[in-house]
Amino acid sequence: MGGEASEMTSTLLRQGWVDRARADPAAAAAIAIFVLSLATLVGAWFFEYVLKLAPCPLCLMQRIPYHVIIPLSLLLAIAALVLAPRNLLLVGFAAIAIAAACSIVLGSYHAGIEWHWWAGPSDCSGPLTDLRTGGALLDQLQAVHVVRCDEAAWRFLGLSLAGYNVLISLALAIIAGIGFAAARLAHGTASRAAAS
Repeated sequence: MGGEASEMTSTLLRQGWVDRARADPAAAAAIAIFVLSLATLVGAWFFEYVLKLAPCPLCLMQRIPYHVIIPLSLLLAIAALVLAPRNLLLVGFAAIAIAAACSIVLGSYHAGIEWHWWAGPSDCSGPLTDLRTGGALLDQLQAVHVVRCDEAAWRFLGLSLAGYNVLISLALAIIAGIGFAAARLAHGTASRAAAS
């Protein structure tokens, strides 16, 4: 009997959180951003560790915004669900949109390098020198595999992983904008209700 009661309570609590997320577009936007950004980072790890496609330096740099977006979106989702001040949500969604915009810029830059529209950094896309001309250190360096930034390791439907990062980051920025607008609208509605 006690087990059934605790299960019912747990179900009611879960329904409460789900219902709150459905009722609050800001919370739904934060949850969507969290899920999409986490799935993107896990996907990058899948390509790296399972498919053994080593990331280039620019690929690793493109992951940095996700290390900001993932925890921030989780905190925003929790804040929205516990009815935190809307100004906090506005700042959080703005920060996510800025991080996503940075990711769009990095991904576009990297995709352009892969399509040879412009030159990339010399440390991962410049000419490789012949390392066979010297001593023991150079012999050790011969075993090093340099992952080039100007060669797409994988493409699907003509887009590389950098291209897909641009699309995903654009979606994250749009969802953050929707969350920002929803939080702002809720803040305006709450202010009007308090004034009357």
